[in-house]
Amino acid sequence: MTKATRYPLWEQFAPPGVFGDPARTAVRAEGTRVLFADGRWRLCGTSGLWNVNFGYNNARVADAIADTLRTASYLPVFRSAHQPAVDASRALLDLAGPEHFGRVVFSTSGGAANDLTMKLARQYQALRGEGRRRLIVGLTGSYHGTTYGSHALTGEDLGQDMYAVDRRWVRHVAHDDPAELRRLMAAEGDQVAAVVVEPVLGSGAFPLPESFLTALEELRREHGFLLVADEVATGFARTGLAFASEAWPMRPDLLLASKGLTNGTCAAAVVLVSHDVCETYERHNAPLMHGETQAGAPTTCAAIIASIDELERLDAPRRARETGKLLEDALAALGGHPLVTGHGGVGCFQALRLGTDGQRLPQFHVIQTVGALREAGLTVQPGPGCVQLIPTLVYERSDVEELASLLRTGLDLAAQRLASAPAGPGR
Repeated sequence: MTKATRYPLWEQFAPPGVFGDPARTAVRAEGTRVLFADGRWRLCGTSGLWNVNFGYNNARVADAIADTLRTASYLPVFRSAHQPAVDASRALLDLAGPEHFGRVVFSTSGGAANDLTMKLARQYQALRGEGRRRLIVGLTGSYHGTTYGSHALTGEDLGQDMYAVDRRWVRHVAHDDPAELRRLMAAEGDQVAAVVVEPVLGSGAFPLPESFLTALEELRREHGFLLVADEVATGFARTGLAFASEAWPMRPDLLLASKGLTNGTCAAAVVLVSHDVCETYERHNAPLMHGETQAGAPTTCAAIIASIDELERLDAPRRARETGKLLEDALAALGGHPLVTGHGGVGCFQALRLGTDGQRLPQFHVIQTVGALREAGLTVQPGPGCVQLIPTLVYERSDVEELASLLRTGLDLAAQRLASAPAGPGR
């Protein structure tokens, strides 16, 4: 390869050695399937990174964006406002509960929204005269993004030390150990500004246990931190509710949404802010020092409103519950496979757990398994010792049956290769 012929795209989270693979280069998409440059249509088991809740090429969302491009191609919410942003904010509050949430802050990604949230929480505490509250608590194994702030909050090992990510003001506790959370609060609770949790951990599809949620609410009342629901992955009916935190015994102070927000059509995220937090800022007439040029653009707002309309038109929460049950049954039927150790998740947010010889499958081999599934005709995402299955909410029974068949074919291929492979990384 010469400099002139070097492949031009730097693919995210991929080593350069696999750049440009036709089997991984999408050409177009429709409904529940994606066409790749190798000429094969593959069933999408990821909703395009959890984004495409209402199917690829959803005409209603596309038409809404196209109409807005012709009437208001770009308008900012940076020291100003525009009517599409006001309308989208109202629609979001109506969806999430206007009795609890009072305002919407626009962002452009889940990672940037987490950065915004950490700033908002720290300023909120400072406005209340509690400027010492600067710590943000997240969960071990969580994923909140890889912008500089969210990379610190992410509880997976994703090279934070190599990138000199500043984690001095972040703490992590296990998602299933209330005692660990209590110990942290006993030691540093008077310095905690917020606790940020995913209702279902995005890496591995682990729901938060009720015991953890109970402890979280008790400690919030005792210590006064803000509770943040990062619903970037779980929002917009993914788990069978408009937002997964609706199943909690309490409401979060802040709620983040992104992936299903525009059906994946725009770089968009939002933070929904409770009335109590809004009122603190209002008492001090305090601006939040955060701005993103493309946040809340008119096209984004049109896509948000159209996506909310689709959620309601398709009765997406019901479909997610029904499809999720079919998916759970399909995964349970794979329980006797030599690579499968179990499964878990909620609704259309599931993980198939993998292992051999009583041990979790090393990540090197998880990636190989993802490749084998792609060869079989199914796209999935790797997780820690698992493959993640995040189907669109417009899957039909036939799609689930095809997914189950492709899973078995791909797992058989992966097991065959693993059995015949020489010892390598992770073995």
